[in-house]
Amino acid sequence: MTASNPRAGWEKVGDQFYRKVPVYESVFDQDLELENYLVAGAPYGGALALWRDTAKIAKYRTGHSTKPTIDIYSSSGKLISNINWERGVIKALGWSDDEKLLVVTEDGTVHCYFGLHSDFQPFSLGHGSEEFGVLSCRFWSHGFVALLSNNSLIAVSSFDEPRPRLLAQTPEGQVHSWSLIPPAYTLSRSVEVLLAVDKTIFVVDASDAEDRGLSDGPFMHVSVSPNGRFAALFTENGKVWVVGSDFQSKYSEYDSKARTMPTQIYWCGNDSVILAWEDEIHMVGPNGAAVKYYYDDQVHVVPDIDGVRLITNDVCEFLHKVPDPLEEVFKLGSTSPASVLVDSIELLEKRSPKADENIQRIKPNLPEAVETCIRAAGHEFNQSLQKLLLRGASFGKSVLDLYSSDEFVDMCEDLRVLNAVRDYRIGLYMSYEQYVRLTPERLITRLVNRREYLLAIKLSEFLHLPLNKIYVHWACQKVRGSSADDDAVRELVVERLRGKQGISFEAIARAAYDEGRSHLATTLLNHEPRAGKQVPLLLNMEEDEIALNKAIESGDTDLVFFVLLELKKKLPLAAFLRMISDKPVASALVESSARAQDTELLKDLYYQDDRPIEGSNLLLEEAMQQPQVQAVIDKLKLASRLLTDAKDPTAQFHTKALNEAGQLLKMQEAFDKDITDSSGSYIGLSVNETMFRLIKSGYSKRAAKVQSDFRVPEKTWCWIRLRALTAARLWGEVEEIAKNKKSPIGWEPFYNEVLGAGNTRLASSFVPKCTNLQPSERIEMWVKCGMVTKAGEEAVRAKDVNALELLRDKANGQQLVEIERMLSQVRPKR
Repeated sequence: MTASNPRAGWEKVGDQFYRKVPVYESVFDQDLELENYLVAGAPYGGALALWRDTAKIAKYRTGHSTKPTIDIYSSSGKLISNINWERGVIKALGWSDDEKLLVVTEDGTVHCYFGLHSDFQPFSLGHGSEEFGVLSCRFWSHGFVALLSNNSLIAVSSFDEPRPRLLAQTPEGQVHSWSLIPPAYTLSRSVEVLLAVDKTIFVVDASDAEDRGLSDGPFMHVSVSPNGRFAALFTENGKVWVVGSDFQSKYSEYDSKARTMPTQIYWCGNDSVILAWEDEIHMVGPNGAAVKYYYDDQVHVVPDIDGVRLITNDVCEFLHKVPDPLEEVFKLGSTSPASVLVDSIELLEKRSPKADENIQRIKPNLPEAVETCIRAAGHEFNQSLQKLLLRGASFGKSVLDLYSSDEFVDMCEDLRVLNAVRDYRIGLYMSYEQYVRLTPERLITRLVNRREYLLAIKLSEFLHLPLNKIYVHWACQKVRGSSADDDAVRELVVERLRGKQGISFEAIARAAYDEGRSHLATTLLNHEPRAGKQVPLLLNMEEDEIALNKAIESGDTDLVFFVLLELKKKLPLAAFLRMISDKPVASALVESSARAQDTELLKDLYYQDDRPIEGSNLLLEEAMQQPQVQAVIDKLKLASRLLTDAKDPTAQFHTKALNEAGQLLKMQEAFDKDITDSSGSYIGLSVNETMFRLIKSGYSKRAAKVQSDFRVPEKTWCWIRLRALTAARLWGEVEEIAKNKKSPIGWEPFYNEVLGAGNTRLASSFVPKCTNLQPSERIEMWVKCGMVTKAGEEAVRAKDVNALELLRDKANGQQLVEIERMLSQVRPKR
């Protein structure tokens, strides 16, 4: 195509124009014999995967390995990589939108290769694929369906998280051909499969297999348009039908008159159907119109969203419908404003006044003409014609008073990008529509996967896209492929990435570790500023101590917990406890977590840290929760044994307390067996409570033994005995105590307790014994006992007239007479 003939390669098919654009020449070596290969192409002008057809005899190529490989090429024939293959019989090759290569073997194993090289993730289809075997597959942008030999269909709707699922039961019989409608174009939003069985078509989804009721089969080929609206059916007698994908309408029919079946049928965009034989191509347009192309060698067809790539050993061509803006500008005899505007450029260069006349003639439609020229430039592949169209748009917008140049500037930028990647050294020949759908970010990813780092960086800077992923990918490939020593590689990578923003050294270190260069990975991780990125990889590298230290330094307790959990899973308990013993933060977190969830770990931690008191307290807590007395005693013995060798006074105190607790429990257990009154169980009572209950129940001797065994102080024993006897109303024993000359607690408590129990007679017997009290206090005590006369005698002895006068007010009867007599005795005589 030249600027002098912009319609070169155009063919009119029905009422529409199509063109076949020569993309690259001398694509593959003649020794390659492309006819002996199966070819699968990635969408959006992506890479080509070549796999030698084992059913054909191939010529030996000198200097090439005889081992089977999947060869990845660009559209220009540049070898990108070789993938060694020794993993079974390949039944299908396919690509995803993000240029992942899917290789499906006969036993249902799927290898998902990413990055255009040998890195892959395998998964199995299951559902009987190993038993019955895979026959063929059909792919869409992010999934595929596999057909098994028993006519079962297995769908995978995502390559990132593959979850194969069996579709509805399919009809029995030979499957002549099949295709699918992607989920984005179905009402159910799940994939639908078109199966040509017998003379009809079945539509199979996840729940049902529906017969469309056709009777003109068998259909030897079925293909669905990219937008899912149409289906092309090739009949046994060589005819092509184009019908709606719902099989309600028939739009066109074409008789190929071919005696042999085409190898496959494809869609060229959404407007025409491609019939492909080995060296012949029929393109069937609307209303059954067709054009034929012939080749000297076998031609491989790679469909895309808006056309097809035609690939032979010698040439790569792009066949597609001429976009409407280009047709409007360059169609023969066109008088559209855009066409007139482009013609005015040549007149302007000749300084012809007719250029201005043309502009004035189309001025009412000049904005639309400028936009048409801009869009036409985007769809044009020839750079000379691109410049012509953009000059036309520039000339037109210069005449307009108000016109935004944003669209013009954006198109210029897009064309610079497209022309750069279309270069044969890159081989990414894509149309403008493909570029818009792919997006610039994913285009940069494709360049990075091809290791075209310089161009990727230049385009990212031009498009104002982040560069960090490009640098990281370069660094990963450097550590994988460099034969230099670890220190040299580290210095090279660090120096090259110094000052670059958003660099993840963790990804680079992981690549080094995957290559077996652990030392390089560890040193690279020192340059990773985010501890959350460092720690997981360090754990994978068995650098447990470093990982724990990094987590602690980060101050992130969640991260420390994560490391501790991982270490506890993989290390022996003793090694785990030794590792955290000199790390207070880690020890504290383990202790707090174990206290709530794992007491056995907590015991081991206390033992490892030589903390017997804490360990003993833990056993004491467990003892308190035991339902059986003997179990409690055993736990207490264990707790005491932990403190045996401890020299700390606190520990010695704990030991004594634990021993006494065990001794008390044994005694209480014996009391429960021997004493059968209704006072309740003795288990769990304190020493004081035990003595109190024993005395109250009439077992004073046993209480005395408890007092003796536990060395209860006399004052405490006296208080407990007094209260127990008072509570039990054992006044005889209280009277026996009253016969003693002294009491360890004095006699006032006896008075108060007995009086409180309501025995005023006995209480009054303790008043004379309270010699350490003031007369006024003893007077009050007598009064509380109801003995006013005795109170008066106490007042007389104290010669307290005022007290006697107060007592007179409280006395009556004979008591009043006695008080009056005492008053007269005490008052001074006049």
